[in-house]
Amino acid sequence: MRAFERDRFQEARQLLQPVAEELPAVATVRELLGLTYYRLGQWAQAVRELDAYTVLTSSTSAHAVLADANRALGRHGRVAELWEEVRAASEDPATVAEGRIVAAGSLADQGRLDEAIRLLEQGRLTAKRPEDHHLRLWYALADLYERVGELPRARDLFGRVARHDPEFVDVVERRRALG
Repeated sequence: MRAFERDRFQEARQLLQPVAEELPAVATVRELLGLTYYRLGQWAQAVRELDAYTVLTSSTSAHAVLADANRALGRHGRVAELWEEVRAASEDPATVAEGRIVAAGSLADQGRLDEAIRLLEQGRLTAKRPEDHHLRLWYALADLYERVGELPRARDLFGRVARHDPEFVDVVERRRALG
């Protein structure tokens, strides 16, 4: 855990892999190993471990990361399945928002930009005290608006993100580029 928290993912993998082989039914080990593989960009291994975690726990808590790893592998049908499971089962707003963002990204990857926009527009677009997941959703939606030429909407959302967190990714530059 300490290696993972310090972004030393190769070390975390080396420590976790033998533990997962020795104790394959320990859900927290499988989850952390899956997250480690994800951070290393080893999508197939991340999917294997996070699928195991999901089977062991019946939880949707890792579905957004699992969906994103599947997205990276081009498994858009699986991404859609995971999104539906999160949407139906999760009460955690951050988990739902992350699942929505990944599902919309998958739609966009397939050239289905209008559907991706509609999906993100169903998320929470206002918040008195926005959290990171709100900012991520607004940023993703602004990006899609920009891609389809809806520049005033993109400018508004990038501006909203920048007002709450000017250090968020490249939001200030993105907003400035739109005039």
